[in-house]
Amino acid sequence: MTNCPPLHQLLPHEAPMILVDDLIDVGEKHIHCRVAISRHCLYFDSKTQSIPAYVGIEFMAQTVAGWSGFHAWKNGEDTPIGFLLGCRRYHSECSEFKEHDILDIHAEQIMENNGMAVFDCKIICHEQIVASSQLNAFVPSKSQLEQMQLDNNNRKKP
Repeated sequence: MTNCPPLHQLLPHEAPMILVDDLIDVGEKHIHCRVAISRHCLYFDSKTQSIPAYVGIEFMAQTVAGWSGFHAWKNGEDTPIGFLLGCRRYHSECSEFKEHDILDIHAEQIMENNGMAVFDCKIICHEQIVASSQLNAFVPSKSQLEQMQLDNNNRKKP
């Protein structure tokens, strides 16, 4: 992964909505990202010194977005806009991610067809799988995105 830009440059997000810290490894069908839970994290609760485990879904989604952004970058394209369509069977072994936890987020593409994809995702902390899910995502082509924007604008008009 030499010469790969930092993860934040591969995501279609801006601070403070970038929740995943680092891109560790990426390939044709997989990606591994990392986040360190700290009080600087957007959803950090100072009372519990943690982030709710359901935020793991967004960690997974941003990891998948990083995969998509990497492949666009590799092909000389802009970072695409994608949509999380759903999550299947999100299961967490914990109710929260504690301050100082290091979470390794892994996603593997298991299916892709015409911009629709399914990723098998897991979060590992202290060498244990602490959360898992399948994410369904859609990355529209430029023409599909333009049509979606046009349709949305037409709905807004009286």
